[in-house]
Formats: sequence, structure tokens, C-alpha cells
Amino acid sequence: MPAGLDPRLPVLVGVGQVTVRPDRGEASLEPAELMAEGLRRAEADSGGSGLLASSASLRTISELSWRYRNPALAVAGRLGIHPAHLATSVVGGNLVGVTVARAAAQIQAGEVDVVAVCGGEATRSRSLLRKEGREPAWEVQAEDVPEPDRIGLDRPLVSDLESARGVRLPVNVYPLFEVALRARLGLGVEQHRRRIGRLWSAFSEVAAGNAHAWIREPLGPDEIATPSATNRMISFPYTKRLCSNNQVDQGSGLLLCSVEAAERAGVPRENWVFLHAGTEAVDHWNVSNRADLCSSPALRLAGRDAYALAGVGPLEIDHVDLYSCFPAAVQIGGIELGLVPADGSADGTEWGGIGAAQPLTVTGGMTFAGGPLNDYTSHGIATMAGVLRAEPGAVGLCTANGGYTTEHAVVIMSTEPPRAGAYRHSEPQAEVDALPRVELDDGWVGPVTVESATVPHDREGPTHVLLAARTPGGQRTWCTSTDPALVEAAETTELVGHAAHRAADATLELT
Repeated sequence: MPAGLDPRLPVLVGVGQVTVRPDRGEASLEPAELMAEGLRRAEADSGGSGLLASSASLRTISELSWRYRNPALAVAGRLGIHPAHLATSVVGGNLVGVTVARAAAQIQAGEVDVVAVCGGEATRSRSLLRKEGREPAWEVQAEDVPEPDRIGLDRPLVSDLESARGVRLPVNVYPLFEVALRARLGLGVEQHRRRIGRLWSAFSEVAAGNAHAWIREPLGPDEIATPSATNRMISFPYTKRLCSNNQVDQGSGLLLCSVEAAERAGVPRENWVFLHAGTEAVDHWNVSNRADLCSSPALRLAGRDAYALAGVGPLEIDHVDLYSCFPAAVQIGGIELGLVPADGSADGTEWGGIGAAQPLTVTGGMTFAGGPLNDYTSHGIATMAGVLRAEPGAVGLCTANGGYTTEHAVVIMSTEPPRAGAYRHSEPQAEVDALPRVELDDGWVGPVTVESATVPHDREGPTHVLLAARTPGGQRTWCTSTDPALVEAAETTELVGHAAHRAADATLELT
């Protein structure tokens, strides 16, 4: 063991990624097999260390394309291993980051030596089978199979009232964040369209060089942000190519262990990626209660702690992978973490770290690399490990995001040991909870000021306008309209800040 190195330091020693294309004739794998294959590849990546068989804990990320009573047990059975601890996360895109951050903390504390983390989704296979009217012949576990431990807190993402007002689907909520951010940055509608087109075009360029990416065709800004026959509007300003692509079959595997376990197993030193810091925090749970619709105090505080615990600043981060379900998540993340200017003077396509400017993704993001629902960040971490191994001493940062920029995790890593001499973990939740909240007033009738607006579309065109508004007293209220003139105005002009009137049935008219 290298002199002076803490034997309890957590290291990522093996990563595996799987992408299967049933739409191109490749044989489908069910989610548990995608996870198992991800871990087999992680084991091979670690140099055939044998660590997988000695894993004390196997933790899976919640999968939605198939139901297993105990996914971790299904994976362990395929691998022929018998970990003492089996766990599965609840639903949430942040849970990969949370799982890795907490596993690293447990390794540092001496509570466990080897942890295997995996995830997998076969959403494209399920869709193809449904079109044929068939169900997959995948494993069905008996109802008496013991359930795994749960990672995370499982609770509804929206209130009944929010759901009733249409504040429910991420594909409708994130556009509200996007438009609020556009207004805060003072950008015109067309200027903003070009901005997010450039951002996502840069991501597509990265995906083109990623062997595991689902879409490896670089696309220009107009191809991404302009509606067309093959790129319909989903919810203004987001076209299909500005949304996460969850129609993928992808799996992942990560092997984490202590330095002493890596040494004992003979993992080559060049494979080690040290975990420096991991943080997690949750914004005010309901969107209705957020102070505004274009920031994330929880991510800002989690990032602050991650930098402090790792002993680095934003300009010392060499490579970044920001959670990328929609452009708003990337832009808010970049601003809150100090990676891009908060005044909009940079469009977020790249940021200035040490040396050359770098993109805000190492995978190509969830539209192009693929968005396997809750498990995307496993692919971000796995890809980051390869990037850091190729550039010894560089520092990487990955984020994970659940809900509507609600739940966050930040992980910092490098091939060099942490400057603090130990991995550090923090949850600045009490600070987040103490921040101001906005109250919801769904019964308000009278004057309001538009806070944000989006126009959901179906295949025939726009269906209505969904708006957030503020009452004279500062409360938030949700509104809708099917007025064609207002629909057009929402897509062509700046409604944010416009005076309006909310009726008792929640419909809104401009004044």
C-alpha cells in the first residue's frame, strides 16, 4: 500500500456499461440481466479482481420497465454471489449519486469493504413488445421473496392539487423552469431557442464519440431546437430532441471498495478512482412552494459543501457530467455550481476549467447517450472514471437529480487521493429547509402576474397553456387557458411579468 494512504479510502475500481439495440435486431436482455452484465463488465474492468464475489452489499437502482420484488436478489442469483446485504433504491434520478455517496461514506467508516452498485432498464424492448401485443418472458419472483432494504424516501412528487392543475409530468414542469430562466436572463424567445439548441448540439457532439451512447449522430442547433416532422414540439420550448430519451435498453455496474480491499485483490493502481466528496440535499418538495422556478438552493448548498470537503473550487474541476434530463436542469446546475456565469453571458455549451474549456457532459447527456430513467448517473460516473483514468490527476464532478430539480447529489472524484486524506460526506438539509417558502393559493380570484408559461402539445398540435402566476400578496397559483391567442402569445412573446386575471376555475386572461 502506498505510504501514508488511508487504507479505508473508498475507490471506484471497476465500471461496466451495456447498451443493447433490440430495434436493430439485437437480442433483448431483461433489466436484471442488464444489471448483472454491467457488474460482470465492472469486474472485468477491475482486472478480474474477484471483488464482485466478495461484495458485502449489492445495491440496485430502482427500475421501472419491469417489476421484481427483490431486484438485488435477482441480480445476485444471475451472478452466483451471496452478499449479506441487498438493497434497492426508491424512484428518483438522484439515487445513483446518493447510493454511491453513502456507500463511499460507509467504506471510509469501516462499515463495509466492497459494494456493488448496478442499474438497468429495458424500456425499448417493452415498447416493441407492446406494439406486437406481447408481454416479455422475464423473471417473475414469488410474492414471498423477501424484499430488499430501501435506499431513499419514497413519497409522491406532487400534491393532488398540483396534479389536478397539470403540474405533474416532468416534460411539462421543466419547460416552466426553462421559460422562467429565459426571462431572468433577459433573453428573447428566438435568442433563447438558439441558446438551448447550441447547448444540446454540443451534447450530441460528445455522444457521437461515446461508444455506449444510444444516438451517435451529431446534430446542429436548428435540427434540435426547431420543430419538424421528425422533431415535434412536446411542451414549448422543448422539442422531442430537447427531452430525455428513456426509450433505451441500458445497464450499468460499479464496483467500490476500500484501498486495502483493492490492494488485497490486486486491482492495478491505474484503475483506482478515489471518491473525494459526496453530498446530497433536497429542495422544497413541492414546486408550488419554491422561492422561484429557475434556481436550486439545494444543489447550490450541496455543491458548496462538495467543493469545501474535497478542497477544490469550480475552476479546479477538469471534467463535469451534469444531470441532463432537460436543458433547464443543465443550465440551473451549471449556474448553481459556479461552472457557468449566472448572468447568461455564456450559453452553457462549455465552461472554463483548468486548461481548455470542457463540455458540461462526458456521456452526451440523456437525449443522446440515453436516459435509462433512474439509472443515468451510473453511466455518467462510469464514463467519468474512464475520462479520469486517461488523464491522471484530473478532477471530475458528477451530479444526480430527482424529481423536478428537487433531489440532488454531487460526487467529486480523481485518480489522486483526496487532499483532505479521507472521503467526506455531507447533507446540508437543515439549511435548505430553513430557506423561504412560497405559499400556494389555489382559490385566488383576481389580478396576478405571470411567472412562467409552457404550451403542451400532442401529435395534432398545442393543447393549452399551463401558467404559473403570483398573486399581489406573493402567493403562487396555477392557471390554464385554451385561448388560441394566448397559446400563440406564449410561444412567440415574453409573457413573464405580464399582468393577468385569474378566474375561479383557474383560467387566466391577460389584462
